[in-house]
Amino acid sequence: MILYGDYHTHTINSGFNHGKGTILQNASVAAEKGLKEIAITDHGFNHEFFGVKRKELPRIKEEILNAKEVSGIEILLGVEANLISLKGEIDLKEQDYENLDLILMGHHKLVKTPSFKDKKSLMFSNMIGSPFKPSLERLSRNTTAFLRAIDKYPIDIITHLNYGCPTDTLAVARLAKQKGVLIELNGKRINFTDEEIITMAEEGVKFIINSDAHFPEHVGECNKAINLVYRLNIPTSLIVNLDKTVSYFKKRG
Repeated sequence: MILYGDYHTHTINSGFNHGKGTILQNASVAAEKGLKEIAITDHGFNHEFFGVKRKELPRIKEEILNAKEVSGIEILLGVEANLISLKGEIDLKEQDYENLDLILMGHHKLVKTPSFKDKKSLMFSNMIGSPFKPSLERLSRNTTAFLRAIDKYPIDIITHLNYGCPTDTLAVARLAKQKGVLIELNGKRINFTDEEIITMAEEGVKFIINSDAHFPEHVGECNKAINLVYRLNIPTSLIVNLDKTVSYFKKRG
């Protein structure tokens, strides 16, 4: 099982050097490990601490061009956008799309929200509430926010679903399938039950395996996800970045 590309990696362009390597370092490690393609997907603009700066995107695009030439692999520019409201808003504007090759989206702590209600209901309640036994109200609230985001934005990948924000996994995955959105099998953490993953696979949900690397040496390191695919006998045809380029990213611009 060989990954063609790793489409969730972070760099020092995330605020406060949350990622520890440069674009070139990430790309060079990927090339050494036999990957053909990576995406640079630093944290979205509304993250209180780790968000990339919108004004930096042109410079980052230039850095990507240079890194492509040196490393010899394809490098895409994306962002790991944040879910910021109960209405399903994320921290991207339509004019951002033309600068991005792909859009990832997930829930993160400590992001700027449109209202205090969003901060309280979407951020604080998930920070203090149980990740394992959420109330039905919280589960419904989180799920509805994700469904609205998937319906409203040209998202390509849902990252680390259920991490810090429990949802009705199957409801999110079913709409994702309908909208052509990939569900990430994260190389660092899996927050689904085996039964949920098997059901998603039976229903034909498409997955993508990513490292979520914050250090260059972790680029392409996805053993947790790959082992899960083997253990549960998930059809490799459902994993879009095995042995071939990904054709599922949406066209923008």
